[in-house]
Amino acid sequence: MRTVFVDTFYWVSFTNPKDPLHQQTVEIERSMQGVRLVTTEVVLIELLNYFCSYGSLMRQKTAMIVHRILKNPTIEVVPHSAELFSAALELYENRLDKGYSLTDCISMQVMRSRGITELLTQDRHFVQEGFVILL
Repeated sequence: MRTVFVDTFYWVSFTNPKDPLHQQTVEIERSMQGVRLVTTEVVLIELLNYFCSYGSLMRQKTAMIVHRILKNPTIEVVPHSAELFSAALELYENRLDKGYSLTDCISMQVMRSRGITELLTQDRHFVQEGFVILL
């Protein structure tokens, strides 16, 4: 089964109807039938943090979407761990010339460990590491 990683960028566009890529992400979601999606708790934390100042309705909507993600059997949410943090920190330190966030490094480590090469994002940092962006 094809497996695709889902980055914060995609979840933000999907959640926010005013985002320029919102309609595209909604259409992508429909086209992902039969595809296993993988994301991380850290990506979901970043999503919730992104909308924390958008007001109570948007916070409620974002929390509802995160609950749906957590309950969806076709989406695997990789839990955060000390081992994953250490591996991501090592990548972060080895790429000091890049603008990678620690969340990006965590995502990259999860993708590598699971052999995932494709992801839903527009973050070009992933291309620098050899991943294929689908958004």
